[in-house]
Amino acid sequence: MTRPPTPVGAEHVQHLTTALAASAPAVATATRWSRELAGLLTGGARLVAAGNGGSAAQAAHLTAELVGRYRDDRRPFSAVALHAEVSALTAITNDYGHEEGFARQLEAHTRPGDVAVLLSTSGGSPNVVEAARRARAGGVTCWAMTGRGPNALTEVADDALTVASPFTATVQEVHLVLLHVLCAGLDAELDARLLAGAP
Repeated sequence: MTRPPTPVGAEHVQHLTTALAASAPAVATATRWSRELAGLLTGGARLVAAGNGGSAAQAAHLTAELVGRYRDDRRPFSAVALHAEVSALTAITNDYGHEEGFARQLEAHTRPGDVAVLLSTSGGSPNVVEAARRARAGGVTCWAMTGRGPNALTEVADDALTVASPFTATVQEVHLVLLHVLCAGLDAELDARLLAGAP
């Protein structure tokens, strides 16, 4: 299959605008995830996130918002970006192979009831797909964020957000918006629980 030419300038913005306009189902899913995540994190669960390249940057962005804050001050939550542990990642990939890079770390850092957010614009990155398999096997809730679906990652994950764009940059940009939707929804849910007297 021939890839379409890379959009530049106003065309790039138009592709992003089109993808955002079609993102209502993904926004609804991210909002639902935020409610689920509030219960998981306040119950002591940990979130791990992983991806390659730009998706790794998105994974780190998410964990930074959880350990730090998104907008308003709140308690920190346990969140780990698996690509950021460089010594462990390179040792694992050297000794066990590329596909194990995230999966073995996920096994080490998670327990049943935790959650993994795994990002892959193609949905076919072998190390991310293997991490999803390992999450499911270990009782860890697995949420995928990908480009067009279905794909290998969406087939393995418990739930998925997909962005129907052929352009990697557009998918990554929409993923960032959806991560902010997730974080804003989490903060709103935490505020609602506080007002209701919930822990």
